[in-house]
Amino acid sequence: MQVQPYIFFEGRCEEALNFYKTALNAEVTMLMRYKENPVPQSSAESCGPDMMKIPPESVMHASFKVGDTDVMASDGMASGKPEFKGITLSVNPTSETEARRMFAALSEGGTVRMPLAPTFYSPLFGMLVDKFGVSWMVNVATDMPPK
Repeated sequence: MQVQPYIFFEGRCEEALNFYKTALNAEVTMLMRYKENPVPQSSAESCGPDMMKIPPESVMHASFKVGDTDVMASDGMASGKPEFKGITLSVNPTSETEARRMFAALSEGGTVRMPLAPTFYSPLFGMLVDKFGVSWMVNVATDMPPK
């Protein structure tokens, strides 16, 4: 079994995908817009009036790969008000150089919560919220000695 994050960007999905391609070397593996929905319009209407208000160019579903992890994303209901509370995504670059690059890229336009610095459990660790409101931890992976 696998657990995959699914992020609803409420109208900024395509912008976020382009940002993560640069910041995380992400690869977009699938993108479908609402206008490409194979379900007839009458079926969409049965989902409620809010479905009818979503711009057809909005991203209905996307998948992108960060390292070995598949992340799914959408514009959701395109409300313009994404909320990411109580969840943080963690990336584990294998080098300090890559950690610094990722941290700087992800924090561009966002808010640094804990600057990238050495800790007792990692040569470099930091936390931030990116410009889309997604919380991130950047942690250089290391083998912890046994206790």
